[in-house]
Amino acid sequence: MALLAELDDLKRQFGNDDAKLLRALKSLSKAKLEDAESLIRLHETLLFLRAYPQSAKVLKLVDQILKAFPKRVVQLRETEADLAPLDDPEVSGIAGTSVTSNFSYKIVCWLARKYPGQISIDWDWMESEDELGATLPRFLPLLADDAMVEAHVPFREWLRSAKGRKSELVWLIEQFEALEVPYKLKAELYESLKLHVTWQFGLAASRTAMKSLRKKVFFHRQPLIKRREISLTAELNGPTIPFERLKLNEGEKFLDMARETSAVRYRELHGFIHGDAARVLRAELGRGTEAFVIGVPPAHRLPLRAYHAALILKNGVPVAYFEGLSIFERMESGFNLYYTFRDGETAWLYARILHLMRQLLGVTVFSIDPYQVGHENEEGIESGAFWFYRKLGFRPVRPDLMKLTLAEERKMAADPWYRTSARMLRKLAAGNMLFELTPNETGAWDRFEARNIGLAVQRRMAREFAGSQQQIRNHSIDVVSRALRLGKGDALKASGDLSLVLAMIPSISKWSEQEKSLAARIMSAKAGADEALYLTKVQKHASLRASLIEFGSRKS
Repeated sequence: MALLAELDDLKRQFGNDDAKLLRALKSLSKAKLEDAESLIRLHETLLFLRAYPQSAKVLKLVDQILKAFPKRVVQLRETEADLAPLDDPEVSGIAGTSVTSNFSYKIVCWLARKYPGQISIDWDWMESEDELGATLPRFLPLLADDAMVEAHVPFREWLRSAKGRKSELVWLIEQFEALEVPYKLKAELYESLKLHVTWQFGLAASRTAMKSLRKKVFFHRQPLIKRREISLTAELNGPTIPFERLKLNEGEKFLDMARETSAVRYRELHGFIHGDAARVLRAELGRGTEAFVIGVPPAHRLPLRAYHAALILKNGVPVAYFEGLSIFERMESGFNLYYTFRDGETAWLYARILHLMRQLLGVTVFSIDPYQVGHENEEGIESGAFWFYRKLGFRPVRPDLMKLTLAEERKMAADPWYRTSARMLRKLAAGNMLFELTPNETGAWDRFEARNIGLAVQRRMAREFAGSQQQIRNHSIDVVSRALRLGKGDALKASGDLSLVLAMIPSISKWSEQEKSLAARIMSAKAGADEALYLTKVQKHASLRASLIEFGSRKS
């Protein structure tokens, strides 16, 4: 325990001789750990050092110790130690362990294709096999003769009889993939089974060894960059960040890594699940850090907002992910730094990824959801997330919360030892926060929520139409086509949900010819190859922006 505490302390010391660190690492490489908590503590400290190495010697020794972790897990298991802590989502993914979850259809298909020998159904999680009765008759001839009239049908026996030499799960996924129905229906049918899947991942896909190769490692010989050293405004106005588009095979390889790093943590990110391998950008953020930015193909895009995700690597190690949901110049930003790396250069990293988003997408207003700062999220309260964002320049949009914030800031200015209570942090976390790079636009987005636009569409459809949802979409396309004097081409039909929004704008028929032409190109771009082009075009349409801000700022 003393050695682990020393190592945890030494990982934060930079600019000194690394002899003490090397001695502690060598001692721990030989030490026998007797409980899961100690194993976790060593593992997470080693991963931090792998991302923030102080020297080549430290890096080499850390890699050697990490490679031995499967053996350490086996040794713990043999002693009948309690290994339950290894399943905690904050630390899951250690080599030699497994994860069990009700993964989405897309992820299970990917696992069945890439790791068919490592996955299986965990039947212990299934409350009742009767849930299989509605779906399995599609795949098993004569099962209906049993399932439609008998009680307590042995569905697993039927499945075992049909699968041959394949695993039950791999056989089942092959049947789903062969169904001649839309992908969405396949996914719904699979997820109705409520199967829990166990992935017994290998070393390469574990957090322990997961990393991409870098030609040059950044060694930290000076103290890490602190939050108080970061000016978000200066960063967003800084020099261009270099980036490149990956080749298709490189994009596919990266998406595999993104899915692995999420799945072993019991997480699924929309952009990683449905990412477009043909449109993956790699940006060099500096200090050994790179961001891989991805969009999604048309079939998986949001109806209104543009979607982009990023996985951030530090010296090849995944340390964080980012999601951006953009409309005009406003981006709802979700930043998640993995637990292991929260002693690192968090503020610098966050500022760099916002800089990259501004550069690639033209966004200048960044919104933080209440959950990110602690609303119904005790981890955010404990970490003081509200003040992390506030001290970077974000402001609460609700006047009452801004008043509380200013009062707290006065207390802190008067007393250096003052700390905001958890109770007060929960109050402050009740609303959105915004950062606006252009002060002259302050207030335009304060009351905006994309959800309000969707709710307004639902109210209009309920009030004015009695037909089916598809009939209403077709009517909206007709309205927009006439207003913009367009034919109902494939691009327009593909933007049916966007047509529902445009059809609500009373002044659309009075727009100038230039505005109408731009609106048509916007609808086409939403279903085009690169969603960034859609965002670029809507940013040029002032009338559309004004209408959508108005709709999005109205409460029901």
